[in-house]
Formats: sequence, C-alpha cells, structure tokens
Amino acid sequence: MKTQPIEQLNEIIKNSNNIVFFGGAGVSTESGIPDFRSKDGLYNQKYAYPPETIISRTFFDEFSEEFFRFYKDRVICLTALPNPAHIKLAELEKTGKLKAVITQNIDGLHQLAGSNNVIELHGSIHRNYCMKCHTFYDAEFIANSDGVPHCTVCDGIVKPDVVLYEESLNINDLNKAIEYIQQADTLIVGGTSLVVYPAAGLVDNFNGKHLIEINKTPTKETHQADLVINQPIGEVFSKIDI
Repeated sequence: MKTQPIEQLNEIIKNSNNIVFFGGAGVSTESGIPDFRSKDGLYNQKYAYPPETIISRTFFDEFSEEFFRFYKDRVICLTALPNPAHIKLAELEKTGKLKAVITQNIDGLHQLAGSNNVIELHGSIHRNYCMKCHTFYDAEFIANSDGVPHCTVCDGIVKPDVVLYEESLNINDLNKAIEYIQQADTLIVGGTSLVVYPAAGLVDNFNGKHLIEINKTPTKETHQADLVINQPIGEVFSKIDI
C-alpha cells in the first residue's frame, strides 16, 4: 500500500477534534461476516427466495420459519471477532477525538472492540424481544432455538431487534446520527456502498472540513471526498497512529 494516503489520513486525524465514523458492511467483512453486494455477498448466493425478500417484514410475518432458517444460517455470526478497524476506532474514541460511530451493521463488533458511543441504525442481533410481552432474549437464544424462536414466558414469537426491509429506522437514532455528523469537523465514511436509504443520505448533512472515504469501490460521495482510499478498511486502520 502506498504510504502517502495513510500519512495524509494520519495528519487529518491529528488535526481534528470532532471525528465521526460512518460505516457499513465492509467494516465487518474482514471479521468473516459476509456483506450483501460484493461478488461473494449474500445477494449473489442461491436461496429459494432472494435475500432482500427474506429479510423483509412481509416475509418475516408470512414465512417465519424460512426467515429464521436464513437468519440463523447467514446473518447471525457469534464467532466473529473485531478486526483492526473496530479496534482502532475504539482506541480513537478513548483519545476524545472520535465522538461517535454510526453503523449500518448489526453484529455488535464495535462494542465488542470497546467502542461506547455506537449508533446502530439497523439494530442489533444481540437484542431480541418477544412480540407479545417484550421479554428480552440474547443472540444465543435465537441461534440455539429450534425453528421459530418462541418466548419462554408467553410463547410469543421472538423478533430480532433489526430493521427489516419495509420497516422504518428508529427516528431517535437517525436524529442523533444527523446531529453528530453536522457537528463533526471530520467525517470518515468506510466500508459502505452508500446505496441503502435513508442511511446513505446521512453524509449529505456533513458541512465540516474533511470528508474521507475508505472503501474498495467508489460511491456516490467519492467526488466530494478530500481523501479517497480504495483499500480494505481494516488494512488501512491498522496503519493509523493513535
């Protein structure tokens, strides 16, 4: 990897006081969690139904058993560990420079790495609630359930607290993300194709000094970025000086 872009990235971080990180599936692929849109992603694997259909609210309601078969097989990954991107972001938060991690991921790896202020736009596999009595269940309960997971209290279906297609993002999380981005002097966008809305539109709220894009392929914001690094994000973050 060329050293010049990394040196430039380190210089920007050094001179920034209010950094926000906005990331997507590409942040976790180096931890072994598949993304959706790459050539090896979930959209390019063969199932009885397209993945985007399976992870919709309509499909969840009408074909719950098939939904959970896919969800437990392809979405939950409890053996994954944080990679250098997660770890370095947690370290950067401890310095006081990084104010928030805004993520489209649902795997909880940022928290596992030590990040505290994480806004999970699409929810988390680690939060699951009975649809009737709202009893909480962890991800292990879902992963170890037989077929459709049912509440041990009232026998209601336990739904993962993740945002499915046809569902709206949590308005409080969305507003918090917008506020952090508006206040940032540096916004690092990493591992996201910026095609899933409304999350992809959050970058439009940035009015700070430096917009940095770290992604394997160009996005709709590439032409606006001050610094573009088309490399795996874990590899890039491993070279950041804290």
